[in-house]
Order: sequence, then structure tokens, then C-alpha cells
Amino acid sequence: MVMDEPLDFEKEGEEEDPLLAAPRPAKRKKVIGLDDLLLDYYETNKDERKRNKAENSKHGSRGDNSDNLDEMFRANSEKEIKICKIVESLEEEAKKVDAREDVPLWGKKIFGCQKRPSILSDTCVENCQLLKSFSADEHLGFDLDIDKGEGFLEGMLMDGWLLKLVHLSGSVEDSVASWTLTKMLYSSNKKLQVSATDFWESVLSLDEGDKVLVKLGYLPTFSVLKRAILSYGYLFDAPGTKASTSASSAADSLEDDGPPENIIAWVRVVSACCKFRKVRSIFSPSEAEHLLVIVISLFLDRGLEGLLLVLGDCLNSLILYFNVSEWENSCVRAAESVAQRVSLDLNCLRIVDCITGTNDRSKFLRSQLALQLLKISFGLKVANVERILKLVTTINVKEKECDLFKLYVYLVLMDKLLFSTDAFRDKTMVVHSWRNYLRNCSTQIGCSDWRFYAPKVRNKASYLLQGVILKR
Repeated sequence: MVMDEPLDFEKEGEEEDPLLAAPRPAKRKKVIGLDDLLLDYYETNKDERKRNKAENSKHGSRGDNSDNLDEMFRANSEKEIKICKIVESLEEEAKKVDAREDVPLWGKKIFGCQKRPSILSDTCVENCQLLKSFSADEHLGFDLDIDKGEGFLEGMLMDGWLLKLVHLSGSVEDSVASWTLTKMLYSSNKKLQVSATDFWESVLSLDEGDKVLVKLGYLPTFSVLKRAILSYGYLFDAPGTKASTSASSAADSLEDDGPPENIIAWVRVVSACCKFRKVRSIFSPSEAEHLLVIVISLFLDRGLEGLLLVLGDCLNSLILYFNVSEWENSCVRAAESVAQRVSLDLNCLRIVDCITGTNDRSKFLRSQLALQLLKISFGLKVANVERILKLVTTINVKEKECDLFKLYVYLVLMDKLLFSTDAFRDKTMVVHSWRNYLRNCSTQIGCSDWRFYAPKVRNKASYLLQGVILKR
């Protein structure tokens, strides 16, 4: 043994070093696809057929096996063709059961072509006494340059100095108030809009004792606000706007610029004016009804989905604006006005669902909207709940001509009408009749019913039935 030679265990370590990484397996050169598998399968069958044919030639007793196999394959293919034809015929029959197209999504075109007002009144705000008095004050800490005109005032408004001067003086001149309101409603400068809106929300706010913080002589009137929203292209004002539904609004939205830029400021100042009711009534009951209809209609504009919180706050402020003696009659008139402008489709369900308030007035408005929509749908002159319930419950879901989509809308509206308030919870006959009809709808529409909206009616009836049992 040579002394310099490595030992046996050292040779083994050199051959199999555990610290060395194991060699990677060789990659497959080709990925086997489905086509390759099918080709292999058919090639295998060909080989088997040839083998069977050779054996049959040797054994005369089994000479017709290959022909039998061909006949079996041919018979199977014919069966497959027949099954496909049967499935196609069933699909055609299912389409003939109800050939209606899918219901369009909710949405109405609320705003059309926007235009700036032709004439804006000149308020002469540069010569207001507020700026003159503070420009002569040596203890103010800065110089007010009133020679730069309106541009200087816009800078003061955006920087917050104008609001500070108003709070220091304790009052707002009519020219300053009118100028800031005009900037808020019509300016295209986003920062100027927000600053003017903050200005008006601040001067209309009250302290803890419900007293004004600043004396106001000029206030936003209904005519000013109405003129502004009409200049935004508001289309919902006339009852004949039902044609502008979601189907047409989707196409028209490509032609206009969407909702107006100043609509947020408009909604916020309406809400602030309503909260000012504790000190002074800015709107009459009829004007507040008109504003309530306008704000409710804004929930139908898909371009304003991001403003649900602002719209909800404004809607709640308008609901609480009315006195106790004014509310019920004004609510009924506003609900009837909205119902005349909305067709019986997903738009009416959208409006009812957007009234999410939990106070008694919000519940009453939700119930009245459902009632007026059902009354107009059935062509009734007087809104009678018992008669409407009878008309709905007489709809036979087994009839082939039954309009299940309209029935779906009826189910949702009847539930809002009966259970938004406590007016009908104690009427046993009404609740019992409604519960039985929901049970019939959920059981008489089978899972194999391919009619339009049949599954949704069945599921909605089952859901509402559970709610009736819990509410009871």
C-alpha cells in the first residue's frame, strides 16, 4: 500500500459527495398533447384491427368480427348525432318559452346638454364695504389690495381669508354672498367650487344653541337653485321622460360629458339650506317637495354612484325639513311625482332601495313610493292597499303568459309597502294573504322552469317569505 494513496472511505466520499447537488433530470423534449394521445389511440386501434383480422383469417369461425366492430362504431356515431339533435331541439323549445331579451340594468339619463347661463348678474363685489373697511385697518397684519379686482377675491376665497374676514365682521354683505354663490354653482375651477361650498356651509351653520354664527341678508333661493340645475341639463323635470331609460342612456352617455362638475356643490348647499330651517325657512313646502323629487332622481344617474353619502345626507335633510303638519301630504305628492316619471322596471326598485333612512319619515316615504308605483302600474285612481294586494295575489304563476319580471317587481314593491312601516303588521288577513301567495310562488315554480325570470321570482318569494315569518 502506497502511503500517498487515499483511503477507501475517502474514495467513496469523492465518488458520492452528499454535499454536492444531485443532477437535475433531463427535460422532456416534447410535451404530449391531447392530439398526440388521440393519434396514439387510433393507431393502437388500427393495429388491433389488423391483428384481429389476421386471426380471423386463420380461424374461420370468427371471420366477421372486424365488420361487427365497424358497425358498432357506426351505430355509436349515429346515436351521438341523434342525441345532439335532441339537445338542440330542446334548447330551441326553451328559447321559444320566453323569447324576451335580458332586462337592462338600472339607470336613467338625468342630465343632457349642459350650458352656461347667458347672463350672470354683476354683483360689484370689488366695491363691497367688507374689503374697504379691512383695507383701512392698520392692525390687520397684511394689506388688502382691492385694485386687483375679482382675481384677488378669488384668491382670498380659496385661501380661506374671505371666510375669516366674514367671521371677524360677524356678517356677510349681499354682494359677497351672491358672488360666492355664483362661483360655487357655475365656476369650472374645482378648487374655487370647493372653497365657495365650504364658505356657504360655514355661514349657514348653527352653534350649539341653534343660533346663527354670521348674519345673512342674502340666501340661496329656490329660483336660483332651480335655474342652476336646469343649466346643468337636468331632464327629469317633465313627466314625459320615461323614454330615457338605461338602454338609451348607455348609448347617449358616449355623446355627453356625464354629470355636471358643480352638482356636488349644488347638493351640499341644498342640504345646508335645509338644516338652516331651525332659524329661517328658505324654501316653501312646495319648493321643498320639488327639491325632494330632484334629489331622489339623482340616485338613478350611474355617473353619481360615488356620491351616495352626499346624496343620502341631502335626502335626509330634505325629509326632516318639513313640519309635522306638512310632512304626510308633501310626502304623498312627492312620491306620486316620482312614480309618474319612473317606469316599472329596475329603476323603480333602485329608487326605493336608495331610501335607506331608519327614521319614521324615511320609512313612510319608502312605503308611499311603493304604493304610488303600484297604483300607477295597475291604473288605479285611488291608492287602495287591499285592492292592490288582491290584484297581485291573483296573478297565476303557472300560466304560460305570466309576466314573471313584472311579478318580481310587484313582490319587492309589495314587501316595501306592507313592512316599511307598522301600519299593516297588525292586519292579520293582509299578512296571511301575502304569506300564502309568497309560499305559492316559491313552490309552484319548479327548478326546471325555463321561463324568463322564473328562478329569480322563486328565490325572491322564498326570501321574502322568511322575512314575513320573522317580522310577524
